[in-house]
Amino acid sequence: MDAIVNKLAPVDQRPSREEAEDAVRVLLRWAGDDPDREGLLDTPKRVAKAYRELFSGYDADIEEVLGTTFEEVAGYDDIVLVRDIPFFSHCEHHMLPVIGKAHVAYLPDGRVLGLSKIARVVEVFGRRLQTQEAMTAQIAAAIDESLSPKGVAVFIEAEHMCMAMRGVQKSGSTTLTTTFTGRFKDNAAEQARFMSMVRGR
Repeated sequence: MDAIVNKLAPVDQRPSREEAEDAVRVLLRWAGDDPDREGLLDTPKRVAKAYRELFSGYDADIEEVLGTTFEEVAGYDDIVLVRDIPFFSHCEHHMLPVIGKAHVAYLPDGRVLGLSKIARVVEVFGRRLQTQEAMTAQIAAAIDESLSPKGVAVFIEAEHMCMAMRGVQKSGSTTLTTTFTGRFKDNAAEQARFMSMVRGR
C-alpha cells in the first residue's frame, strides 16, 4: 500500500548540500531578489539546514521506532489513547506548512507500546512531504503492523497553510481526518467512545 513507507531516499541518491544551496539561490532569484545581497548571503545555508530538520522523517525507520513493545500489562485490555500530539508537516503539493494535532489510540492484545513511541510515529510521518489523508493512514497502519492490536484509531485535525496563505486564503479553517482498523473499524460504539475521549477536555 502506498501509504506505508518505512525509510526513503537512500543517501547516495540525494543531491549534495552544495547542490541544495545552489537550488535555493535559484529560487531566490526566481522570486525576484538578489541572493548576493548581504541579508541573503547565508540564506541558502540556513534553508538547507532547516530542510534537513523539517524533513528528518525520511531518515527514520518506522520499524526501529516501533521495535520495542511490552507484555507486562497486568491484564489491561482497554483503550490506550495519546491525544493532542502536536505536529508540523508540509503539504506535498505546495511544500507549505501543515500545523495540527494528532490523537492516536489502540486496543491492546497482550502487548503495549511505550507512550513516547506513539508521539514519535506522528513525528516521523509528519516530517515528510504529506497529504493529511495519507499521514492519518500511515500512522494507523504502522501501529497496526508493528503491534497487532485489536484495533487502531487515528484522528488528525490540522490547518493547511496552502489554504490560508494562497489560493482561497481561508485562514483558520481546519481539516479533520480519521482512520480506524480492527475493532474500531467494525464497531461504531468503539469509534464513538474514542471520539468522546478525544473531545473530553
